[in-house]
Amino acid sequence: MHTTRWSQQWFFNVRGDVLSGLVVALALIPEAIAFSIIAGVDPKIGLYASFSMAVVIAFAGGRPAMISAATGAMALLMVGLVKEHGLQYLFLTTICTGLIQMAIGALKLGSLMRFVSRSVVTGFVNALAILIFLAQLPELVGVAWMVYPMCAAGLAIIYLFPYVTKAVPSPLVAIVVLTIIAVVFRMDIHRVGDMGALPDSLPRFLWPDVPLNLDTLQIVLPHALTMAVVGLLESMMTLQIVNDMTDTRSDKNRECVGQGLANIATGLIGGMAGCAMIGQSVINVKSGGRGRLSTLVAGVVLLILVVFGAPWVSQIPMAALVAVMIMVSLSTFSWRSLATLRSHPTSSSVVMLATVVVTVWTHDLARGVLTGVLLSAVFFATKVGRLLDVDSSLSGQGERTYSVKGQIFFASSEAFVEAFDGHEDGLSGVVIDVEEAHFWDLTAVGALDKVVLKFRDRGVPVEVRGLNRASATLVARLGTHDKEGAPSAPGH
Repeated sequence: MHTTRWSQQWFFNVRGDVLSGLVVALALIPEAIAFSIIAGVDPKIGLYASFSMAVVIAFAGGRPAMISAATGAMALLMVGLVKEHGLQYLFLTTICTGLIQMAIGALKLGSLMRFVSRSVVTGFVNALAILIFLAQLPELVGVAWMVYPMCAAGLAIIYLFPYVTKAVPSPLVAIVVLTIIAVVFRMDIHRVGDMGALPDSLPRFLWPDVPLNLDTLQIVLPHALTMAVVGLLESMMTLQIVNDMTDTRSDKNRECVGQGLANIATGLIGGMAGCAMIGQSVINVKSGGRGRLSTLVAGVVLLILVVFGAPWVSQIPMAALVAVMIMVSLSTFSWRSLATLRSHPTSSSVVMLATVVVTVWTHDLARGVLTGVLLSAVFFATKVGRLLDVDSSLSGQGERTYSVKGQIFFASSEAFVEAFDGHEDGLSGVVIDVEEAHFWDLTAVGALDKVVLKFRDRGVPVEVRGLNRASATLVARLGTHDKEGAPSAPGH
């Protein structure tokens, strides 16, 4: 049974996984170097991190075919730490980030992703597609004119080559062909080697050279907590996207633990913290990657290329990789979401657009998603809060019966209170029938107390009828109207 599951995740798609892994490895190199520059560290720090993250997550992650490596979102979070305290503190922070992520996975908090609505995910995906495209602009503005036909040729190969054959991923063909053209014609254009020196040795185990005391903890812990949360947030969103693209399921909590293990291993070989990468994961899936082998190949080939194949890798024109990333941007963006803006509920469209705007404006994926989640919660609470109906009828004996239907909680409690006329004269009694209602929180119980006590203060007896078991338990524990000396209402 275990062997069957192993083969189902590793060796069911060997050809596709190996070829897609090669494409991803090539696409990872310039990004890892760029993110290292953002973080203010040597390029080898990002390259070692990308190798380590990919290899460890291939075994420990909860989502086959997903790529983890050094990322821009994480790099931005470590700029201040590196500048103020140096590399060794970055390595320790990376290890602590991993420990926190493992704890989150062990506590099964990865399931909290269910509170992220589809509108937020769509907005996140669209924002990321825009950011991926914007990240390519420096390679397209103020450059030699040859870059533009090279990039156009790359896109043509990527989109047209599949009509010839799908046996080899078209992005890999584009990279190889454009590299040969650039070398043969000795084109004076930007290449991978121009971005920074590639490492000339394999990574080695090292323990961060910092004092292990309270002062160090006060420096490291705040950064580690932020990086752990942002890393898992981006990883969970990527996981959901790959799930949708491949129509498969995954283990969120295992992915949290896997991300933690990968970051611990990365910190111990002198790498920077990383997480799942949507762009590279999309490249992997679009190139035919489906199993864990694709992620492992990407990591291993990356290290081999930068350490042993540096002379060849450095010749790859950036125009070829820009073409690949533009393809990723175009295929990542949910074009259907534009067509459905008017047909979807206004609240859903607002959440999606707000997530896009905040993410693109701040270049911070965490802030964008948090904005979307908060807006979703506000719209949901407002919508459910309106689903409250209170009808009343007066009997011949002067008894007023209020029939309550709906959900009473913090967003609807005010409407609940306002539905009762506490100043009506001539009442012999009041019955509040809540058989078709539910009380959810302290605010709801407080609203019931307020209504009951308002009538009783005027000498009108009140009976609360039909509380369901959960509501009755909450009212008995938190309510005060039956603790004021009044007789206990039936149903309590």
